[in-house]
Amino acid sequence: MELKVVWTSGDKEVALKMVHMYVYNAKINNWWEDIELIIWGPSSQLLAEDEELQLSVKAMLKKDIKVVACQACADSYNVSDQLRSMGIEVKYMGVPLTNYLKSDVKVITF
Repeated sequence: MELKVVWTSGDKEVALKMVHMYVYNAKINNWWEDIELIIWGPSSQLLAEDEELQLSVKAMLKKDIKVVACQACADSYNVSDQLRSMGIEVKYMGVPLTNYLKSDVKVITF
């Protein structure tokens, strides 16, 4: 079963104490067959500016957690290249998210 976690919050505490904690633990404990973190909205700017969050995302990538960022959002904050340099796939996400919502994939947003 697939889980897509849409991280929209620009709040660092929400990121560290909920989003990142859950995504990382869900992967290492095999709570889901497939888990993907989607960076959307203000979270893209927060990630680009915060070294602690960057280290957290790098740890996720090392555990083979798929991490993608909404290109329209990242472009609006001028951080697309910075996110790509972290190994994050940056692409337009409106259609993929719509498809996830119309399918059996589980989607949660924080």
